[in-house]
Amino acid sequence: MTIAKSVVLFALAAVAEIGGAWLVWQSVREGKDWWWAGLGVLALGAYGFVATLQPDAHFGRILAAYGGVFVAGSLAWCMIFDGFRPDRWDIMGSVICLLGVAMIMFAPRSGS
Repeated sequence: MTIAKSVVLFALAAVAEIGGAWLVWQSVREGKDWWWAGLGVLALGAYGFVATLQPDAHFGRILAAYGGVFVAGSLAWCMIFDGFRPDRWDIMGSVICLLGVAMIMFAPRSGS
């Protein structure tokens, strides 16, 4: 259950952070209405709260692992919303990042 909870929370965090940044980008760089940026700021704030719900108590571990989720999630977001097509290097880099997430979050540890 803990792994499933972590995966769901990482996915929610990615949607909040990447989606929030994308909304701000759309407002500032693509000329969308100002309220797109406002929604983006709210989503970015929500990201900060979602991260605190992770079962692991170590902020550094959560944030480091989330970095890998962010890399893969950003590429996926841009494929869906911006028509970006990653090349094999993007995909391999994302896989490496997600393997790092798994190692950081779910490797067996003693005494921590």
